[in-house]
Amino acid sequence: MLTALAAVAPGTALRDGLDRIRQSGKGALIVVGDGPDVLEICSGGFLLDAGFSPQRLHEVAKMDGAIILAADGSRIARANVHLVPDPSVPTSETGTRHRTAERVARSLGVPVISVSESRDAITVYVGSQQRPLLPTPPLLAKANQGLQTLEQYRSRLVATIAALSALEVEDLVTQRDVLNVLQRAETVRRIAEEIEAVIVELGADGRLVHLQLAELTGGIQDDRALVLRDYVSEDSGWSAELSVEALDQLDADSLLDLRMVAKAIHVGVEGYDPEAGISPRGYRLLSKVPRLGADMIDLIVEHFGNLQKIMRVTPAELADVTGIGESRARGIKENLARLAESSILDRYT
Repeated sequence: MLTALAAVAPGTALRDGLDRIRQSGKGALIVVGDGPDVLEICSGGFLLDAGFSPQRLHEVAKMDGAIILAADGSRIARANVHLVPDPSVPTSETGTRHRTAERVARSLGVPVISVSESRDAITVYVGSQQRPLLPTPPLLAKANQGLQTLEQYRSRLVATIAALSALEVEDLVTQRDVLNVLQRAETVRRIAEEIEAVIVELGADGRLVHLQLAELTGGIQDDRALVLRDYVSEDSGWSAELSVEALDQLDADSLLDLRMVAKAIHVGVEGYDPEAGISPRGYRLLSKVPRLGADMIDLIVEHFGNLQKIMRVTPAELADVTGIGESRARGIKENLARLAESSILDRYT
């Protein structure tokens, strides 16, 4: 559906053609796809095979029959076609044009667009889904409301992550602290996903919304992945990558239940205990050290095992890790000390 909506979003040639049809008070039934399965249900009409343009689409829509476009929308394959879909395919629509559109979409899996002459509306059908095309103003209002909600949740997430950093330095992290961060990070991701769908519908009118969304979500996915690497109980059959997938698949109710979140992503070796202490491996805090690449972080964590050991080692001991010289080791220790100090100050001020 998102792919189909992107093809008919404001700024596209197809949307221009659809708006011309609607504004002229005409109706239309347009099938995007001219494969053999589509041609099998076509009866009569004219073979055009003409290059697509909004003006041509408007002209051929003046005829009563359906219009068949190429799958990529680059040409008008046929016009004034009578479609004969399987009548046994269920439909919830009442008008002839809309019933045909839904049956073709359900049975063939191709996008079908219906322009209603009586309702002055455009509806897109893909499989069992249908979506009316809304004008830009209500879509922008919906996007702006989503951005306001996202900003609030992101602020809470940033505060929760800052608190987690301070607790990691003091070695006071509990399962509840980790799960709260992951829960809020996933909520932010899902809100952003809903806004992205609206941006697709906005097309060329959604550029500013897209920029705002990118600014609000910058780094959130990375933080979520690093927290999972720090705390997920990895073994031969489980990994942080699988935890990311499990977190994505939780339904809304399960995401609100920390016990369900812990079970899904394998946090806590002996099961869920919100007050049980848990130690980070150090991936997330080390990622904040300037000019320290992911490969080098992996070597440090593999060598020392957890963040507390990394914080306590001397520069000389850190320099023993392959690829880290004395100069770089001192720089890493100085940066970690500054990060620890600022995290604790942020927590208590």
